[in-house]
Amino acid sequence: MWDKLKDLAARETRIESLFAEDQTRAQSFSAQTGDMLFDYSKTAIDAAARDALLDLAAASGWEERRDAMFSGAPINETEGRAVLHTALRNLDGDPVLQDGTDVMPEVLAVLDRMARFADQFRASKITDVVNIGIGGSDLGPAMAARALSPYHDGPRVHFVSNVDGAHIADTLRGCDARTTLVIVASKTFTTIETMTNARTAKAWMVDQGGDPATQFAAVSTALDKTEAFGIPADRVFGFEDWVGGRYSMWGPIGLSLMIAIGPKAFRAFLRGGQEMDRHMRSAKGTDNMPLMLALVGIWHRQVCDYASRAVLPYDERLGRLPAYLQQLEMESNGKSVRMDGTRLDIPSGPIVWGEPGTNGQHAFYQLIHQGTDVIPCEFMVAANGHEADLGHHHDLLVANCFAQSEALMRGRDLDAARAKVADSFEGAELERQAAHRVFAGNRPSTTLIYPLLDPATLGQIIALYEHRVFIEGVILGINSYDQWGVELGKELATALGPVVTGEASAEDKDGSTRQLVAYRLAHRTSAT
Repeated sequence: MWDKLKDLAARETRIESLFAEDQTRAQSFSAQTGDMLFDYSKTAIDAAARDALLDLAAASGWEERRDAMFSGAPINETEGRAVLHTALRNLDGDPVLQDGTDVMPEVLAVLDRMARFADQFRASKITDVVNIGIGGSDLGPAMAARALSPYHDGPRVHFVSNVDGAHIADTLRGCDARTTLVIVASKTFTTIETMTNARTAKAWMVDQGGDPATQFAAVSTALDKTEAFGIPADRVFGFEDWVGGRYSMWGPIGLSLMIAIGPKAFRAFLRGGQEMDRHMRSAKGTDNMPLMLALVGIWHRQVCDYASRAVLPYDERLGRLPAYLQQLEMESNGKSVRMDGTRLDIPSGPIVWGEPGTNGQHAFYQLIHQGTDVIPCEFMVAANGHEADLGHHHDLLVANCFAQSEALMRGRDLDAARAKVADSFEGAELERQAAHRVFAGNRPSTTLIYPLLDPATLGQIIALYEHRVFIEGVILGINSYDQWGVELGKELATALGPVVTGEASAEDKDGSTRQLVAYRLAHRTSAT
């Protein structure tokens, strides 16, 4: 099946010609759910390629795997866990069984408890909330809080993740210790970066006249450790091991977001995710948006061998979305071993990166348009912006988004390039100058468009990409829900802690590490 897809991709097909051959291509190669439209017609996928991709998906048993996930089966097989982050946005409370027990009463009870807590602090003297976490405990809520800034009507929210002291110092410098709530987000309450920052924040609060006993909360399952830290049990929100970190902002990890936008808007965010869940479970074939997004990803990475994927939101408030999706995709599907333990013999997940438009146009789009590597682009844009009095800004933003996908597809041939500079040059210099203005074109892109970036729409977008990663993982035969690749570096960092302070010897390390340690110790100015 892979060989057939490779043969189809090897054909010299210009995307533009597919539109000439099929006047309905734009409609036929799009998927829609509610008011959201996903257009993948500006790719080299034609009817034959799409049919082959659908056959590949069917052969993988993705629908059966999907149903197993929603039913609470332990599809995270390497850790023996269910994958039930979708239960956190199951607002209607339909039963979800885990080991024969319905998890929904507890899920909804925690959501209600979060809402009461959020309302309490939204109505209090608290002016700032500092969320301390890392990875999934930071990227999700930080991204969503920025994306939904028009809906903020509560305290200001800040996010600290990096163990670099500059991050916590710069954040706390703008806060009043007497009116700041600190949320420490760590499931085990042992994550070294998070706990180092938490201890610094606690010392700052004590020093500046705040009260950690009433101004700290935790998102953790380690009640003994949160109690030892001084956080009362009624300020601790836990979540089960069937919620992976990068899938966790739908529950207590999203507490900072709920405080910022309010419980009502947070529930709208959950509702959007739930609507995408329902669509993914019910829509068939080419009507299924997550499936088609996943198959486009498979076509570009595993079939066409394009190593990276650019995520390009034309929305300043989605500035952290590429980083969020980077973790979602690369931590989930950055694997080299199949579920059965055998070696993966095809490429795994792509390198995911990006920046908001139009900033990226003045940075890396040069490489995308004229570089030697083809980089599939995933554009997203709202039909409307929140700033009604600045509508002309949004008109220009949308025009730029549409123009970039058109330019990537069409390109500019040598004749057109010559005509562009014919009035200024002639002869050999004309040819030289024209060559620099040629765009190969035929570079693929997709566009996701929706009416307005509101809480429900953001929920739909995040759930869409979660399901895309799931389907791609099933087709590749890998486990998208473990992340053993992050463990080794953590272990070595713990061992190196006393080495870089001079308390332990580096003699058992390699020559490079010994040199770096020696340099650090020679230039160390303080024992911080």
